[in-house]
Amino acid sequence: MRSFLGRDILSLKGFERAEFEHVFDVCDELAPIARRRRNADLLAHKTLLTAFYQPSTRTRLATEAAMHRLGGHVLGFSDAKMTRAGDFYQESIKDTVHMLEYYGDVIAMRHFEQGAPAEAARWASVPVINCGDGWGEHPTQVLTDLYTTRCELGTVDGVTFLLVGDMRMRTMHSILYALSQFDAQAYVVGPPDMSLLPEFKAELDALSVRYREAESVAEVIADCDVVYMEPVVQPDYTKSRDERGDVVGTTPEAYRVTRELLRERAKPGAIVLHSLPRMDELPEDVDATRHARYWQEAFNGVVMRMALLALVLGAME
Repeated sequence: MRSFLGRDILSLKGFERAEFEHVFDVCDELAPIARRRRNADLLAHKTLLTAFYQPSTRTRLATEAAMHRLGGHVLGFSDAKMTRAGDFYQESIKDTVHMLEYYGDVIAMRHFEQGAPAEAARWASVPVINCGDGWGEHPTQVLTDLYTTRCELGTVDGVTFLLVGDMRMRTMHSILYALSQFDAQAYVVGPPDMSLLPEFKAELDALSVRYREAESVAEVIADCDVVYMEPVVQPDYTKSRDERGDVVGTTPEAYRVTRELLRERAKPGAIVLHSLPRMDELPEDVDATRHARYWQEAFNGVVMRMALLALVLGAME
């Protein structure tokens, strides 16, 4: 297994099975710190720099909370328009990163351009963590999702996932890459114009990912252990900011998960994950069911980022 010390976390493509298991084990070790809501001093002499060129609530704040829980320091920006990268100068990633690397020990970056964190990693002398890049990948979120699955079901092996939403989404890319390392399978459900692209299918086939496309949630939910959701009504992730217009679309019934559907067709022990925010694809009354795990997922998001920060900065081996 490759060392995590000084390592960039950019993609789950090529992430090895042993690496997943090691990250999960470190999460288990650090989870009590977050659960007690007490800050430790594991990273007391380290600084996280957050470079968020795109809006974020959970990912940015969970990453910052993780650094605080480990006793570290945080600085950064949450809107590129407040920086020289987003004003008249349109400063390049190379120039920005050459500057930022002197301000912190690790950089967490979200960007509307696919591949931007990888470009940053080319120029940075400190580790770069990809917190979502356009339609590319979102490794920290999917590591959180798989860790939540392991916590709730005891394993990822033998699990059948139902992936619902826009298959162009960065989370969908990351989770399908990740499933290549587990004895798991997935049903893929989304609108035809948001289906898996042929070149991505070819990658998945080369990685021996076990997946099957279906037309609706209702058709396959009875076979699934994890319902993993993203909206089909969503912004354009290639933009730095996409404001809501006067007309907001609604989610077709085929891609919604309702309380009634869960009661009538889902396995009793099936869990529902959603990285949030949600639209009408997941009504709020699902929150009160035994299937909802997205709030636990949010807690685990802090724990997962604690583990990644501790690993890349050498506080955990």
